[in-house]
Amino acid sequence: MCEMNKVIVNGLVIYPFNSFDELINYVVDNKGILVAVNSKKIKGVNEEIKSIVNNNIGYADGYGAVMALKYMGVKNAVKLPGCELWLHIIERFYKERTFYLIGGKPYIIEEVFQKLNHDYKGIRILGYRDGYIKSEEETLSLIDDVRSKKPDIVFVAMGSPKQEYLMQRLNSVYPAIYQGLGGSFDVYTNHVRRAPKFFSKYGLEGVYRAFWEPKKRLRGVLSDFRFLVNLFFGKY
Repeated sequence: MCEMNKVIVNGLVIYPFNSFDELINYVVDNKGILVAVNSKKIKGVNEEIKSIVNNNIGYADGYGAVMALKYMGVKNAVKLPGCELWLHIIERFYKERTFYLIGGKPYIIEEVFQKLNHDYKGIRILGYRDGYIKSEEETLSLIDDVRSKKPDIVFVAMGSPKQEYLMQRLNSVYPAIYQGLGGSFDVYTNHVRRAPKFFSKYGLEGVYRAFWEPKKRLRGVLSDFRFLVNLFFGKY
């Protein structure tokens, strides 16, 4: 099992991976939950989510998290978007490992299943279902299905914190590699626009998305701006 330095920002543990390959190599030896860390999580999450992050593998998914790492002295900190990471994981392991997919609307998860089978010939997806889990009975049925089919890697696209809570429950009964994907299934099936690389490179994805969802995204942009101001004034 390989060791790696960790950085604590506002009580949250972040692994300062410098590439997708470094993260994936680490995960090979250290099963657990991959949690995307952004400025919202750093600013403050409840103790349960903080515990999930700190006892698993939190990585810098957002520009705010990268800036926080650099502020803490990690010069080579880079942003590793979760919506790209899961595809890097599949590209690396689809010929040798098995997968399970959870999340999205019923028609979205069906499209994801079909598209993955088209894009990665021979991929073994042992099970999949949408993210609209309406009862404890459905949750327990899902847990039993994952445990019985024993996938190597489980992707959960339900948004935070729902996906973290579900992954924690799954991992407690069946340890594997888990990654929370938020809206990545929608991006993969082209139902949601991804910001162009220029915007991603300079941490301006929120600005780009604000053009498409003005009210919702503008709040996010302003929140990130306040986070960076507080960061540089030593409030985290």
